[in-house]
Amino acid sequence: MSLLSTINSPADLRQLNRAQLSALADELRQYVIDSVSKTGGHLSSNLGTVELTIALHYVFNTPEDRLVWDVGHQTYPHKILTGRRDQMHSLRQLDGISGFPRRVESEYDTFGTAHSSTSISAALGMALAARTKGESRHAVAIIGDGSMTAGMAFEALNNAGVYDDINMLVVLNDNDMSISPPVGALNRYLARLMSGKFYAAARNVGKSVLPSPMLELARRFEEHAKGMIVPATMFEEFGFNYIGPIDGHDLESLIPTLQNIKNLKGPQFLHVVTKKGQGYKLAEADPILYHGPGKFNPAEGIKPAAAPAKKTYTQVFGDWLCDMAAADDKLIGITPAMREGSGMVEFEQRFPKRYYDVGIAEQHSVTFAGGMATEGMKPVVAIYSTFLQRAYDQLIHDVALQNLDVTFALDRAGLVGADGATHAGNYDLAYLRCIPNMVVMAASDENECRQMLTTGYNYPGPAAIRYPRGAGIGATIETALTELPLGKAELKRQGKKIAILAFGSMVHPALTAAESLDASVVNMRFIKPIDLDMIKEMAASHEALVTIEEGCVMGGAGSAVAEALAAANISKPLLILGLPDKFVDHGDPALLLAQCGLNAEGIEASIRQRFTTM
Repeated sequence: MSLLSTINSPADLRQLNRAQLSALADELRQYVIDSVSKTGGHLSSNLGTVELTIALHYVFNTPEDRLVWDVGHQTYPHKILTGRRDQMHSLRQLDGISGFPRRVESEYDTFGTAHSSTSISAALGMALAARTKGESRHAVAIIGDGSMTAGMAFEALNNAGVYDDINMLVVLNDNDMSISPPVGALNRYLARLMSGKFYAAARNVGKSVLPSPMLELARRFEEHAKGMIVPATMFEEFGFNYIGPIDGHDLESLIPTLQNIKNLKGPQFLHVVTKKGQGYKLAEADPILYHGPGKFNPAEGIKPAAAPAKKTYTQVFGDWLCDMAAADDKLIGITPAMREGSGMVEFEQRFPKRYYDVGIAEQHSVTFAGGMATEGMKPVVAIYSTFLQRAYDQLIHDVALQNLDVTFALDRAGLVGADGATHAGNYDLAYLRCIPNMVVMAASDENECRQMLTTGYNYPGPAAIRYPRGAGIGATIETALTELPLGKAELKRQGKKIAILAFGSMVHPALTAAESLDASVVNMRFIKPIDLDMIKEMAASHEALVTIEEGCVMGGAGSAVAEALAAANISKPLLILGLPDKFVDHGDPALLLAQCGLNAEGIEASIRQRFTTM
């Protein structure tokens, strides 16, 4: 019987002797590879946290002691060790387990984490709650070096450092890689810390080997000695006791170090160095390729995919960005650590002096773009819809209020499939259209996406273009940089009685549904400014109106149509279709859309049910 098959909870793990843990790590790593190869998911990051996960659960009394993982895509080993080994076949699939920690899924998932840089804040809240209640449990935040680039992580460090009586540990999982290669001064700082090998080695020995009664003496000696080697670390200036860096794959270093830290009071900071893809040579060689693979054969690795018949919207954006940059030397491309995901690899190669990866710092990316715009540059911020939510104040205060010329390319708008509710871009239409000065567009196909990007770029103010994840319908893409008339919709099908006003990705299922209904279909294109003339025309010539959007119904595009009708004093039956007022789980995108009634069959059924007499 394998060791891993005997581990159904961390309590079982803690029954093993130290000598067995290395063999368990090998089994766990292979299980992760086998599981992800069958389901797809995040691989490189999880291979890098195998030993760290074992050590944390071995030393700390989980779930009584709280572990908060940041970001959550490194938690597959954690899931396997906490009773979900036999559920890994359902990972990221409809009705299966999530690819991220979820409180409703397990008591070991103490905090939902799928966006980055939240763990220290959450762990501090837990630690201070324990202190308030007189409980002695520990709170541990495990944060990646990429996630440390966000301001929220430093806000939490600043707050935590003043409490010298809490049981809190921050583990910095330093793998020199977030998703894209690391950027910024923090990465350089961590590299300098790691280069001080004599200091690090001396410190590791003292922290890991000395028995507990000597720790205080060692600490006092260290305070005097370390100043002769390197200055105090930045983390110590925040009020943390800094330990490391240590090898995050060496259980013989990790476990005794964590055991000693567990006996210390006050905020502790452990710097561990890991390798993305550890133990699987193909992933070690190309951690970006293996960051989030689909299904593959572990023995052969990921094979080059055949050229898809249809371009993805991300590729359409990447091509447009390069073409527009060639036409206008004022264009600046900005990404918050999503170079690959946002389709900016070629742009960086061709226009390196106009490419800025600001790290996982969405708030900064938006205000940084605003600063660029004040100097006459033309910034394009490539950002996922769900991540722009993190910079909402900056969007309003630093860009829209000043009417600055910034273009927002919103990838992953609508449902995103396997990544689930945390990554779905369901709210951008609602949260953008209420902002003065904003222009908001939704693309119905690839060529229209390119035209909208050009339109938004040429508009002298803030503009957002939303487009979904994955491939489009296979539309022919024109090479010209053509604009659309601002705020003008397009009649796609002339029918009778019912007019369907469709937005973005819903135009084509609406056209299919309209065939059997003999309904008119309008590609609305613009959510703001909305085409009032088209709405009035459809209301005058039809008995009822239907709006359809791949976004939240509350406050979305359908609400904009309802407001327009009310303002024009037009009373007309109106059916608003869109995503329901709940968080939509992970699963196949087509299945999820069908469940929400947003495929052609669901649209037709909803219209027939509402307008039974037409």
